[in-house]
Amino acid sequence: MTTLTRLAGRAALWSRGGKASSPSSLGLSRRAFQAVRMENGSSNSSGRGALVVLEGLDRSGKSSQCARLLSFLQGKGHRAEGWRFPDRGTSVGQMISAYLANESQLDDRTIHLLFSANRWEKRGLMESKLLSGTTLVVDRYSYSGVAFSAAKGLDIEWCKAPEVGLLAPDLVIYLDVQPEKAAERGGYGGERYERIEFQQKVAEHYHSLRDPTWKVVDGSLPMETVEDQLRELATDCIQECNGKPLTNLAW
Repeated sequence: MTTLTRLAGRAALWSRGGKASSPSSLGLSRRAFQAVRMENGSSNSSGRGALVVLEGLDRSGKSSQCARLLSFLQGKGHRAEGWRFPDRGTSVGQMISAYLANESQLDDRTIHLLFSANRWEKRGLMESKLLSGTTLVVDRYSYSGVAFSAAKGLDIEWCKAPEVGLLAPDLVIYLDVQPEKAAERGGYGGERYERIEFQQKVAEHYHSLRDPTWKVVDGSLPMETVEDQLRELATDCIQECNGKPLTNLAW
């Protein structure tokens, strides 16, 4: 649990107004998830992969669209993999899975740090995959962690702190679906967070996290229409990543 301990310390320092992890001390913008160049100055060759993230409320269609997008990219000859957070295959992920299935009870701050630690567990592998030329299509990322925890009443700045330093997406696609519409889809209500009132709060926090780099797609459109839009966005993103260095998340 070394990663969890480090994240807890970072979040605690942030909540006390500590300077060590404060964006202002680094001269960074306060804009949510502003990308900065990686500290090691690594500028990869032109063949690196793209980090494409799909975000949205529960049952917004992310998983289905991730699978379809991955199949499309592979069919076009791109080296691509599909990832999903939380990754329930790790030791931390198994704790999260039990919590989401209502099989265990954890403090809200503890579960937030576990979600963040789960992303940190995979950071090194994500970086090596991207630098080797593999595009990653990711179902949920840091934005979900912040939006869901803030919806539970945690301070949003505290929620952001453990995410600083994770890899920044090259593209964030938000599938915009009203909570009432999402609730009509099959399987809704099977996990802890699938309640309309809570999802409405999550949507509000997602909205506060958006910046001009996000692409918002109407997830209530026919599946094929959404799929076509995602194909175009991802293809353009992969082309634009040529020669660009990887960047880190910051605030």
